[in-house]
Amino acid sequence: MTSTDLTTPPASPRGAGGVARPSVRGWVHSVETGGTVDGPGIRYVLFLSGCPLRCQYCHNPDTWHLHDGTPTQSSEILDDLATYATFLKRAHGGLTLSGGEPLVQPEFSAALFRGAKDMGLHTALDTSGFLGSHADDHLLADVDLVLLDIKAFKEATYRKITGAPLRPTLEFAERLSQMGKAIWLRYVLVPGLSDDLKEIGDLAEFAAGLGVVERVDVLPFHKMGEHKWRAMGQPYKLWNTQPPSDELLQQVIGIYRSHGLKVA
Repeated sequence: MTSTDLTTPPASPRGAGGVARPSVRGWVHSVETGGTVDGPGIRYVLFLSGCPLRCQYCHNPDTWHLHDGTPTQSSEILDDLATYATFLKRAHGGLTLSGGEPLVQPEFSAALFRGAKDMGLHTALDTSGFLGSHADDHLLADVDLVLLDIKAFKEATYRKITGAPLRPTLEFAERLSQMGKAIWLRYVLVPGLSDDLKEIGDLAEFAAGLGVVERVDVLPFHKMGEHKWRAMGQPYKLWNTQPPSDELLQQVIGIYRSHGLKVA
């Protein structure tokens, strides 16, 4: 991703009916053009900069700060996306906005989703839900799927993991339910941190009650981002934590399935 000359924005993409749409400036961390785990099919995954949470197991701490990314026009991204559009449709994929946290930049995210829908692409929002109030109905109307990361289901556990309150995420999940918006729930299983089986059962009950959770991804903890923390001079608290055992992983998968949820 190269920096854009902000004094002369590139031409705006054309929407339905040939109407030019204004280009919006945002901050981009990186792009993956062959993603297979961030939504159905093969995805164009755009990682945006900026995140209000400080999750202990974050594997992209280099996305925390907005202006550490590359300033980029939405029209530049959409021009690039258009070159992959035919392939993405054939691969039953589309555009996923990830991060960081895309809802740090709601106007930029909305412009990208609208442009992707103009191309006839499937769209997915990968979010913690903490900034769900930043996503207005117009933005969400262009989102086909929300990859919702609910880190924990007790306030104390959530604050310990993220440094932020839990309620905004649950309110966003409830709003998505009311809208009938499809959710893939993501849960990172960390021994000694997010492995309380009673708490997981309560989350599974909540998720099942939403009525829109199409699947659950139970993600075993890993330390692939530890080197980034060290490079940033940040203490990595989970340096001595091991991945969950297969026995624990299967227990947790069983809890979600017992509530009628599909686990990928």
